[in-house]
Amino acid sequence: MWDKETARRYDAWFQTEAGAFALKREMRLLERMTATWPRRGQRLVEIGCGTGVFLDVLHHGGFDVTGLDASPHMLEAARTRLGGRADLHLGDAGHLPFDDKEFDFAVLLTVLEFCPDPALVLQEAARVARKAVLVGFLNRVSLYGLTAKVWPGTTGRLLRDACWFTPWGLTGLVRKSLGPRPMRLGSVLIGPKSTWRESSPWRQLNSLILTTPIGAVCACGVNLTRDPVVTPLPAFGAKAGVCTG
Repeated sequence: MWDKETARRYDAWFQTEAGAFALKREMRLLERMTATWPRRGQRLVEIGCGTGVFLDVLHHGGFDVTGLDASPHMLEAARTRLGGRADLHLGDAGHLPFDDKEFDFAVLLTVLEFCPDPALVLQEAARVARKAVLVGFLNRVSLYGLTAKVWPGTTGRLLRDACWFTPWGLTGLVRKSLGPRPMRLGSVLIGPKSTWRESSPWRQLNSLILTTPIGAVCACGVNLTRDPVVTPLPAFGAKAGVCTG
C-alpha cells in the first residue's frame, strides 16, 4: 500500500494550495502541543514518520530525532529529506525495535488510523517513551470529516479507507490502553477542505488553534509522568542579572 508512488503523492499533496495551507497549520499545532517540552538533549521518536515532513520540523525544534516507518519507500524519501539529521529505522509500530524508555518522547501523527491494532501501538509508544506521547489524528466529526463522507471524492483512497477517530473515541482508547493519564487536546483547520486557503475569512478561521477538538486535525498530548512535562528554568541557562534577550 505504501509504495514509491504513494510516497510521491504524499509529498506532492503538500505542494498544492490546500496541502501547503494545511501543513502550516498542522506545524503550528505540533509546535503548540510540544511547546512546554524540554528540547536540549531530549530524544524523540516519531512512529510512522513517513517521508519525514514532521520529523524535520521536530528536528528544527531542537529534539534529537529518530524515525520509524514500515515502508522502505517512505523511509527512502525521509533519508533524502533529512540526510544525517535523523536516525531512521524500518519497523512495525506494533513491535518497536527499541528498549523500554529509550526515548523521552514518542509522537504518532495520523498513524493509528492505519493500524490494525491501535491499542497495541499506543502501548508500544508508551513503553519506549519516558515522559509523554503525542497523538495526532483525523477527526471524523469535523466539517472535513463529515464532508468527506458526503463527497468521498474530496479525499484520496488511503484516507477513505482509514479508520478516522472521534475525539472521545481517541481519548477513550488512550485510557483503555494506557490507564488514567493526564491529557490535553488541541485542534486546527475548522472548516472543510474547500476553505483551506489564504484568502479571508478562511485564513483566519482555519488558523485558530483550539483546545476543543472540533478541527479536522486534532492532537492529544498524554503525560506519562505524575508531574507536568515542562522545561525547567535552569535549562534556559540564564544567569542572574544577565539579559539573554
